[in-house]
Parts: sequence; C-alpha cells; structure tokens
Amino acid sequence: MQRWRGLEDIPEDWGRSVVTIGSYDGVHRGHQLIIKHAVDRARELGVPSVVVTFDPHPSEVVRPGSHPPLLAPHHRRAELCADLGVDALLILPFTTEFSKLSPADFVAKVLVDKLHAKSVVEGPNFRFGHKAAGNVDFLREQGETYDFDVEVVELYVSGSAGGGQPFSSTLTRRLVAEGDVEGAREILGRPHRVEGIVVRGAQRGRELGFPTANVETLPHTAIPADGVYAGWLHVEGEAMPAAISVGTNPQFDGTERTVEAYAIDRVGLDLYGLHVAVDFLAYVRGMAKFDSIEALLEAIADDVKRSRELIEAYDGE
Repeated sequence: MQRWRGLEDIPEDWGRSVVTIGSYDGVHRGHQLIIKHAVDRARELGVPSVVVTFDPHPSEVVRPGSHPPLLAPHHRRAELCADLGVDALLILPFTTEFSKLSPADFVAKVLVDKLHAKSVVEGPNFRFGHKAAGNVDFLREQGETYDFDVEVVELYVSGSAGGGQPFSSTLTRRLVAEGDVEGAREILGRPHRVEGIVVRGAQRGRELGFPTANVETLPHTAIPADGVYAGWLHVEGEAMPAAISVGTNPQFDGTERTVEAYAIDRVGLDLYGLHVAVDFLAYVRGMAKFDSIEALLEAIADDVKRSRELIEAYDGE
C-alpha cells in the first residue's frame, strides 16, 4: 500500500481511483464496511482505492484543545487499511488554511485534480469543507459536474457494546475510558491497542518479582480506566500474554499515571528503548491499595493467574 502525506506526494501520473474520506480513528467495524466497499468498488472498476484521512484531528484545529483521545495512531490506521486491501492512504495535514477550503474547492483540489476520483464512497452523515458545509447530496451534485459517482454505505453496526448503541469512534473512546475493553473490542473487531516506548520506571515490579514494561504512550492516546487487564505485549513481532496495570500505583503513593505490562512466564526480557504495543483483551479488577506488600503480591499473583485464564479462553475461541 502506498502512503502519501500531503497532496504533493501523490504521483503526477496517478489515474482514476475510488476514494473514501474520513478520520477513520480506530478503523472500527462500521468504518470497515465503508472501506471494504470502496476496495470492492475499485476492483470492480479496475482502478486503485484510496483512503483519505487527516492529521491532526480536525477538531484540534477548529477548536484548539479539543483533540479527542486517539484509538489508533496513523501508522496503525495504515496497517489496518492495508489489511483491508486499500491501495493508497493519503494523510492530509489539517491546517487552519486547509480548514477554510469550501466544499467545492475541496472537491476540485483533492478529489478531481489530484485523485481523479471515478467513485467516492462515504457514510450517510459525511460532512466536509469549511464549517462542514458539504454533505453527500452536494458531493453527488459535484460528481455530475466532474464525472464521478457517489455511493453511500450504511456504516451503523450495533451489538451489545454500549447497551446496543450504534458503533462509533465516540462510543469506543467512552468505553475505553470506562475500562470496558470488552465492549471496545466488539466495536473494533479486535482488542484496543496502546503503543509507545519502554522507559525506566521505579522498577518496583522487578523488585517484587513481576518486572513490567513501563510504556510511555504516544500523545493523545486513548488509555483505559485505571485497573488491571489481561492482554498481550507485542515486541518486535512477538505477542506475549500479559497482565497489564494502568494507574498511578497507589500502593506506593504514586502520582504519575502509567501503563505497565508484565509478560507472563517470560524471564530476562530487556525492553528498554523499544517501541512496543499493548493489547487490552479483558478487565480483571480495579486499582486498589493493599494493607501490606504480602497482600499486594498475593493480588498480583491472582491477577496473573486470571489473565492467563482469560487469554487462554480467548485463544480457544
């Protein structure tokens, strides 16, 4: 899959294509319906498919300080789009100047002049251009002028997550923030992932016999509520079953919120400085302060046992 940052990265000889545009944070199951439709339509027409997204999130430019927690950084979205068969990913730097493009100018400069759209695939509530003035009806009108068709795909999927609410990035962020990683997993179609560099912490886990990877997460990451979770620690292509702690370490009166992963049954790992990923499979318990170190060690041992059971059960599904 080709990856472009900015319109200037698009090859000058780029031909017709099928395009879908959106933030696509998380590439959840609703997003997947739209993207898969665009990929299928592109193959039907014999042209490449392109996903267009933005960096930073448009809300941060329109309303500074309102950047939502991110479910997936751009490199992860690229991986997920590639898995769906997308041919090219275009990340448009979302600046104040760009935000002032009228819907008509957006169509002309992005869809027509650069991507030579033959078809555009979107959800029913797609909005674009200055003050989100453009919608799918306007897009269809522009398509008649510029010779591209517009297909609207119903992206709403629902299940038990969020009490049956339609799947969305907003709902997923809320569930993650509440610690409902099982609900988030249903929406995403996979466990929620947090990434970052392993840094040195207080090393108390090592002293207690449960050394953890202290992950310095990427900016704006959607981090689950404080507590203990079962999941995986991904290191250089290997997925290791893990018990994961999120919180301020109240046992030792900590103040800094951290994400720490203990790789179950692994000894002698040296992960400092490595970029790792942590997948949150299931909630184990809330964060707590114990009466003694012995009680803490007993709780950690139980956390590891429970995490191992949850992971094994999931692997067996």
